[in-house]
Amino acid sequence: MIRRCWPAFCQSLLRCGLSIVCLVGGVSNAARATSIEVYYAPEDEPLTKLSKIYDHASRYIYVAVFGLTSPLAVKGLVEAKKRGLDVRVITDRERLGDQKQKTAVETLHLAGIPILVNQHDGLMHLKQVVIDDEINASGSMNHTGSGNRYNDERLDVIRDHAITAQAKQKFLTMWNDQQRYNLWKP
Repeated sequence: MIRRCWPAFCQSLLRCGLSIVCLVGGVSNAARATSIEVYYAPEDEPLTKLSKIYDHASRYIYVAVFGLTSPLAVKGLVEAKKRGLDVRVITDRERLGDQKQKTAVETLHLAGIPILVNQHDGLMHLKQVVIDDEINASGSMNHTGSGNRYNDERLDVIRDHAITAQAKQKFLTMWNDQQRYNLWKP
């Protein structure tokens, strides 16, 4: 009974916005524990929390996000690239009409970070980060100052290999889709 009810219990706690540890596959398999941290803006400054996770990444950071204007996010990604990490970004082509977004993307590009933009304006709503096969973050928050300090936003940081593998696969499927996404060039 516990095995069948446990995932539902974890989901009900998530709906309440609680930080939890769920055991995947039953109580006895602690080696497969899933940690979920839930942050709300403005009070938790979720982008500040995410940028600290960037500091500890050791292999790669893949970002798919509509709005990317925060100097905090740009700095964290550029520093990760300088440490030798594989950093990739997918963002919305239409959003590049915003000067702050354009400046952020140009800065990332100058640091050697490849950037894809969608060919279907305005449909990029995904806000996802995948880090090192173990961490993924998603929620309503764009990587903007407003998303971090002013808007009502949520960011879930999930530490789980299986869930992160699924998020990575979605990112790489998008990355390799040459009909929907093109390499951004200044």
